[in-house]
Amino acid sequence: MNPTHHPRTARLLQLLIGIAALLLFIGLVAPIITLNKFVLVHNTFSILSGIYQLLEEGQYFIFLIITGFSVIIPLLKLSVLYLLVSNTRTSSKRTRKYLHWMHLYGKWSMLDVFVVAILVVSVKLGAIASVDMHYGIYAFAGSVILTMYVTARVVRLSE
Repeated sequence: MNPTHHPRTARLLQLLIGIAALLLFIGLVAPIITLNKFVLVHNTFSILSGIYQLLEEGQYFIFLIITGFSVIIPLLKLSVLYLLVSNTRTSSKRTRKYLHWMHLYGKWSMLDVFVVAILVVSVKLGAIASVDMHYGIYAFAGSVILTMYVTARVVRLSE
């Protein structure tokens, strides 16, 4: 069944997608971590500032991976979800194609959370540095979780 056959459900899902998009934006631009090295050096990073620093340092491969999995795939996934929920004329075949695409590539959007987790663990293990977490990481994680929830609802409604 198409999610748009249930107008109340479609509006709720659209609202949740909007909230997930807002959380994603906040998660990308807000500070996520502060690295404290020794006593005097404090570096605060957002996801976008970290991506930019990778580009400036010539780490092109890591830049492309993090940009793809932290920015592009989540934005595409939210866009496709919104189209699926909003478009009343979407054919069953096209809906299944979008859902299949999201199933295949949506799992990879969790790679960014894994990368941030590895970064935090590796820095916390260092004897000369500590990490302070900020609200950006929680907004980003909230976006990922909310997107996963909406995806599951859309899949269930489309079956």
